[in-house]
Amino acid sequence: MSNPNPVSGSPDKEPATEAQAAQDEAGNTDRATTDLDDSRTTPSQGRGPLLFRLFLDNLWAANTVTVTVLALVLAMLFGAVLIIVSDPDVLATYSYITARPGDAINSSWTVVSEAYANLFKGAVFDPEASGFQAVLSPISETLTYTAPLVFTGLSVALAFRGGLFNIGAQGQATMGVILAAVAGFALPLPPVVHLLVALIAGAVGGAVWGFIPGILKARTGAHEVINTIMLNYIAVYFLSWVIIQNGVQNPERSDAISKPVDSSAQLPRLLGDDLRVHTGILLAVLVTWFVAWLLNRSTLGFELRAVGANPDAARTAGISVTRTYVLIMVISGLLAGLGGSQMVLGSTANALTPLVVAQIGFDGILVALLGRVKPWGVLLAALLFGALQAGGNRMQSYSGISLELVTVLQALIVIFIAAPALVKAIFQLRAARAARLQTSLAKGW
Repeated sequence: MSNPNPVSGSPDKEPATEAQAAQDEAGNTDRATTDLDDSRTTPSQGRGPLLFRLFLDNLWAANTVTVTVLALVLAMLFGAVLIIVSDPDVLATYSYITARPGDAINSSWTVVSEAYANLFKGAVFDPEASGFQAVLSPISETLTYTAPLVFTGLSVALAFRGGLFNIGAQGQATMGVILAAVAGFALPLPPVVHLLVALIAGAVGGAVWGFIPGILKARTGAHEVINTIMLNYIAVYFLSWVIIQNGVQNPERSDAISKPVDSSAQLPRLLGDDLRVHTGILLAVLVTWFVAWLLNRSTLGFELRAVGANPDAARTAGISVTRTYVLIMVISGLLAGLGGSQMVLGSTANALTPLVVAQIGFDGILVALLGRVKPWGVLLAALLFGALQAGGNRMQSYSGISLELVTVLQALIVIFIAAPALVKAIFQLRAARAARLQTSLAKGW
């Protein structure tokens, strides 16, 4: 016998009466309204605190910005230890630290703060400076060192994005500086045309030196690392040979130095003749924008990134991997050649010497790694390295600290940047929640 009052929710439940249905519907509506009122927040009271709380939660997470900043902090701390260890007077105070610990602490703080203060004054701004030239001299030096590093950093970064490891930026920059200098003193041309021809010559020299490992990689599978390293040696020895040749060597000098580049082929200075910063830094910013557009907005950039991610899949999709490899190395060499031309067409030097290129090609590898092989990141990393170089000169002069310590700082920064797991472990960073933050922002708007 069936139950005359079936249990609610059972299969044999009788249809609810209209009154009961209306009552249930009203109850559900009230509960939904209550829940909505509890969860709804006004733009001025709820959304702001919510976004601020999410920002704070992600601030101490392992995102790119946090890891980079903390890597800089760690490098500065290790650098401070090296500064203390390298100063014998400070070390002497640690021999009686148990008797008078204040001496060791005060002397350590004094030498470290003085060193880093001079690093800042030599790279950014000197509060004690007076006069237009003295005030702008630090930033002028920083930008002067930054300009060629941007080009070599972009050269390495572009090859990385295409799946190639371009160790040959040093050799490509060397070939670029050779052709740029020769065009600068051997061709009698009008000022603007002369500068353009010298820059193009430097770019062509680097592009040719990048084409060689590119075509070898594409046609024979020869590893680009081995080829570019060998080409670095060839370029360095070729520079040493060409300087002492008739028509290139300065006839008024007996040492290995070329004729000076004509003033018509020099990059104009931005802040007057007394400050070294030149228009090469503007060209570096323009080229950075172009490389960013090339990678993210152009068909060639898509093919380049596809080949770098998976050459076999790119080949299956109809992309010519051979052509892409060659183009990657040619463009990378072109960029490095422009960086090399900055060393002789800018204000660093006006003639060829065996050490005119310095280490901008190898430093470009560090800049690319620090910038995470992204164009604008490379620009910022080059600015940091330029600041360290400019500030290191003052730190050496005023604080008596070896310039090699700046190189150690650069290496430490790259080590910590390249090992984010180490930084996360030291500072106990949480996993980044960028996706959650983006979702919350999307919901909020």
